[in-house]
Amino acid sequence: MQDGLFISFEGIDGAGKSSHIDGLAEALRAQGRAVLLTREPGGTPLAEKLRTLLLHDAMDPLTESLLVFAARRDHLQQVIEPALARGEVVLCDRFTDATFAYQGAGRGFDLRLLAALEAWVQDTGEGRVRQPDLTFWFDLPPEVAAQRLAGSRAPDRFEAQPEAFFRRVASGYAARAAAAPARFVRIDANLPRPAVAQQVQAAMARRTGPAGGAP
Repeated sequence: MQDGLFISFEGIDGAGKSSHIDGLAEALRAQGRAVLLTREPGGTPLAEKLRTLLLHDAMDPLTESLLVFAARRDHLQQVIEPALARGEVVLCDRFTDATFAYQGAGRGFDLRLLAALEAWVQDTGEGRVRQPDLTFWFDLPPEVAAQRLAGSRAPDRFEAQPEAFFRRVASGYAARAAAAPARFVRIDANLPRPAVAQQVQAAMARRTGPAGGAP
């Protein structure tokens, strides 16, 4: 059985990351891999309920952070860890990097507390913290993201934030990428969609080989 592979897609709202997850899933399935598509917050019935609260109900940054990690704990236990144990490739639309970017940098919440929650909630029970094996960071100027989102749909509580908020979020992603360069691949999301997809496929081939196996 092949080893499981955990890949996350990150970026500010409007960066276009979600549209490329399906393309990578198709490519991996064509190589014979079992692929699970999921998202955060969400991925389980409980986590999806918490997602609705997070996106639409007013709350302070601490409450927001606790709900995010509560949803993540259920997601890990019910979906991610079992899929990895079966040797599947898990493609997740956002994971903990988003929490540090949005709640940490965006909201200005205590990064030390987020790190403590990360270590606690993502403990695998084997003396390590569960992190993605590979993270695609879709880097896009906030002003371009705002143009893409304008008029597309009614914004949720995060999408409705001002451009300055997303500049802070982008800086949070940059900080996470700088702290884990072996895990992160920066994707220039300001290019045409085919060029963005090519970056993803090329990075995937470099990291996992042509057969899409684990590194």
